[in-house]
Amino acid sequence: MSALAIVFGLTQAPTPAASAAAGRAAATFDVMDYGAKADGSTNDTGAIEKAVNAANAAGGGTVEFPSGQYKSKNTVHLKSNVTLQLDSGATIQGSSADTYDKPESNPNDDYQDYGHSHFHNAMFYGDKLTNIGFTGSGTIDGAGNLITGNPDSGEADKIISLTRCKGLTLSGITLRRGGHFAALINGCDNVTSDHLTIDTASDRDGWNIISTTNVTVTGANIAANDDALVFKSDYALGAKLSNGHVKVRDSKLSAKCCNALMFGSETCGDFTDYDFQGITINGADKSGLGMVSMDGSNISDVHYRDITMTGVHSPIMMKIGTRKRCGNDPGVGHISNVTFDNITGTGNSPSFSPTLWGESGSNHISDITFNKVNLTVPGGNDTMSTGVPSNDAKEYNPKSIGTRPAFGWYLHNADRITFTDSSVRFADDDGRPAVIANAASGLKFDHFTAERGDDSPADVMFQSVSGYCVSDSANTSGGALRISASGSTETCS
Repeated sequence: MSALAIVFGLTQAPTPAASAAAGRAAATFDVMDYGAKADGSTNDTGAIEKAVNAANAAGGGTVEFPSGQYKSKNTVHLKSNVTLQLDSGATIQGSSADTYDKPESNPNDDYQDYGHSHFHNAMFYGDKLTNIGFTGSGTIDGAGNLITGNPDSGEADKIISLTRCKGLTLSGITLRRGGHFAALINGCDNVTSDHLTIDTASDRDGWNIISTTNVTVTGANIAANDDALVFKSDYALGAKLSNGHVKVRDSKLSAKCCNALMFGSETCGDFTDYDFQGITINGADKSGLGMVSMDGSNISDVHYRDITMTGVHSPIMMKIGTRKRCGNDPGVGHISNVTFDNITGTGNSPSFSPTLWGESGSNHISDITFNKVNLTVPGGNDTMSTGVPSNDAKEYNPKSIGTRPAFGWYLHNADRITFTDSSVRFADDDGRPAVIANAASGLKFDHFTAERGDDSPADVMFQSVSGYCVSDSANTSGGALRISASGSTETCS
């Protein structure tokens, strides 16, 4: 920059503060310079903390981990304005020494599972931090030493545990064998993640994003044993907190025992403005796309688009329950304004029919739209009673509802539900109808295709439905759908 340009106001000279900020942003603190050995056996936690403290004291910077094996036997306490950069070949390993921070006490323990109530017992912990990150292409590996259940003093059950943070970047790295959680964040805002890999298929959860707002996740690859990518809102921080303004794009998820992309079960605060696109789900023994409101939460304005699922036991599961496990005497929640566009799903046995299950009164599930949603379920059931199945209103799992009397969609206490250019098929002949709707209103099926079982009593059954319309729809052979309606009114115009 020329001095003449500055004099004549053609440009603006950088202020001292701006120059200092730029210098801080560029500062790098190599953990090897602070005593790390990276030999896979020496405890490098002290060196890591020295580097983190130095970066924080300098106003911020990057703590760099060159290639090597860093054993960390104690909890690393993160600081604001510090990013941990794991270079290619760098691995931070967990320890079995039982010398991590012990779980803190929490007066709100009763409102959520133990693992959600305690945050200190982790490999990396921080509270009320700003502008922090984990970047690079290296790995943090619990190495089989983190606990999947309730830990004793000195044991860790998480890799990353963050509460009330602002400005978190979690990109490029791999989290492996995380115990109960590879990453758990609660009460955070402004979270960005790009090409994060999580492998907890031998442990439990991938990433729990709890009571958090303004989140963007792109290119994630999460393979979990329990839930892969889950959005929750609990009472661990002593308040009902907001959730929402979330985008997840171009990601791959799998969950051996449980849910791939899930809302709940902890659902105290409200959720709004979620956008999921370009998701591939390969296996979920519970729900591929799951959404439950168990503790009074209102869930709305959620959009799923361009999602492919294979090997899921329950392709789509939406339920309102009455567990009410939240402070301040919560009521019963709501689920509304959810759209599904261009969704393909293939089920797996044992299967749970895709379900929308609301509560009675003013707590129906409402305003749900399915466009180009094509599901194939295992089928193979005999003809059965078409009555309302049993339901445990305090449980959220797909099996909390008894065997659905429809092989395809079962809708109960649901209003203003629309299916357009969608279909449901089975792999093996099934004696149940393709669709049963009970205690519902405002149902529309347009260009809907349903496979017909040899012994099924009908293709679509309406039971106590106020206003339904089936138009331009057929079975998979091109024949008209067999409609059965009891206590119901047709409202096609």
